Amino acid sequence: MQRKTVFGLAVVGIVSVLGTVLVFLPASWVGVALERQTLGRISLGDIQGSFWRGSAFVGAAVDHKSAVTPLFPGRFSWRISPAILLGQVAVELENKQVMSAPLQINGNFQQWHISPASISLPPERLEGLGAPLNTIGPSGKIVLHWRQLALSLVQGQMLINGIMKLDLNEMASRASSIKPLGSYSLTLDWRGDVANMVLNTSKGPMMLEGNGVLEQGRFRFSGKAYAEQGQEEKMANLLNLLGRRRQEGDKQIIALEYN
Repeated sequence: MQRKTVFGLAVVGIVSVLGTVLVFLPASWVGVALERQTLGRISLGDIQGSFWRGSAFVGAAVDHKSAVTPLFPGRFSWRISPAILLGQVAVELENKQVMSAPLQINGNFQQWHISPASISLPPERLEGLGAPLNTIGPSGKIVLHWRQLALSLVQGQMLINGIMKLDLNEMASRASSIKPLGSYSLTLDWRGDVANMVLNTSKGPMMLEGNGVLEQGRFRFSGKAYAEQGQEEKMANLLNLLGRRRQEGDKQIIALEYN
């Protein structure tokens, strides 16, 4: 009987210790997971709270020696359901300053569904990601929209199904005196590990269009840049910086080819 009592007390003690450890898991574990998934390019700063309920700013470091630069205004807060201990994922992510609605992530360790939402991306802060953005010096309004996304992990590879749209409105560059250069949209149709991309222009004077593919981390794009009708002389110097001119029908264009 005494042995059973000692064993019972040991089990209770171990369970209590494990429960305490789980409850007070540090929020820094979330930051470690994010850095690992983004190969250290995206990080969390000023992490507060616990693994289950915490907040931080999302930032980027060009290299390991650089300070983390916030990419977004405000702080991102998260709530992670303890059901994750049973293999069920239920996460809520929120930042009222840049997100249209709290982001809901539900599923298990192999498959997730992400609720529809949008997020504003302050272009001036994207310079923290390094070249070429720190050279271009972009400004304007950038918003990423998505419908419900389905994600799955297959043999260590992340697969995505769904449509994203990146709106780039009233864009300008520190490298050009012409402001704004135009408004554009980039649609990404994700099918597993492949995203088909379509770039369109809604307003110039710099017109951009083309199609591309993002496949297993490899980017391919074929498109063109040209001046809006009546703006050819005004845009000539900037277009010359983008590449060589060629004639296409009755207008000159700059071929944009990336492989």
